[in-house]
Amino acid sequence: MKSGDVVLIGAACSVQFSRDRALMLRLVSIGETDPYNDWIWITGYVLDTKGLATAKRDLYVLRAGLRMQRRSAPAGVQPRRSGSRVTA
Repeated sequence: MKSGDVVLIGAACSVQFSRDRALMLRLVSIGETDPYNDWIWITGYVLDTKGLATAKRDLYVLRAGLRMQRRSAPAGVQPRRSGSRVTA
């Protein structure tokens, strides 16, 4: 995991994120893992259904419960392309 990755925060991370309380989070920073119980502090932005950031959160979760998600651009945002642009 690294800054910029998107993870699913669900019941496997903590019971407080079970059922309809699950979150998609774009990671900003990752703290050190507690070597005794595998819990970790993470900071990131909660993403809505369009992939847009809605709120910044600091969460204490079980590292093993984090589920990596595929990276995708928010709806309506075109990825940058290298090369020259043609204008009409």
